[in-house]
Amino acid sequence: MTGGTSESVIYQPTVLVDVTEDMRIFSEESFGPVKAIYRFDTEEEALRMANDTQYGLSAAVFSRDVSRAQAFADKIESGICHINGPTVHDEAHMPFGGVKNSGHGRFGGTAAIYEFTELRWITIEDPAQHYPI
Repeated sequence: MTGGTSESVIYQPTVLVDVTEDMRIFSEESFGPVKAIYRFDTEEEALRMANDTQYGLSAAVFSRDVSRAQAFADKIESGICHINGPTVHDEAHMPFGGVKNSGHGRFGGTAAIYEFTELRWITIEDPAQHYPI
């Protein structure tokens, strides 16, 4: 571990190593400057660990092989997945939202139009007006 000390309400950025699945940091969301490092032996184990959570807002995959990273990212259960970039990234024109207990729906860009509106079809039959108008 590095960091982990605080001065008043300010908490130093912290990296936790050798995190195991029985630790709270493995299964709970952290909204502080904390990064947990998990070890795995196979891609299958890494995918299982990544998806073994009730949350799914944002994820990141780092690899020299972008095609391999893309194939892995396609299997991660998250609303957002970045390849070779940080998980904290938001752009107003892109859909933002998670899956599981990290939110329902999307906001931002045209996704917001579909999430926050209800498309309807209304017809009126009026003998005084011939269809089509």
